[in-house]
Amino acid sequence: MKTLSLKIPEKLDRRIAYEVARRRIRKSVLVREALEQHLAGEPVAGTPASFIDLAGDLLGKRTGPADLSTNPDYMKGFGR
Repeated sequence: MKTLSLKIPEKLDRRIAYEVARRRIRKSVLVREALEQHLAGEPVAGTPASFIDLAGDLLGKRTGPADLSTNPDYMKGFGR
């Protein structure tokens, strides 16, 4: 197995230390898992997914005005 050394910010080191203690594994195991998941395109466990990741299958399923968020005509009376 090859050795890799790198510099990381303090905040990331604290997050790694927390996860290592929680899961009772070694840092090298955690970093290897995270790299493998990232390079495979899989979401890393515990990382919140974006809205598009969660609702991507729903996009484009409904129709409506294309300019809803930019057309001031649709905002008339809003908030009254």
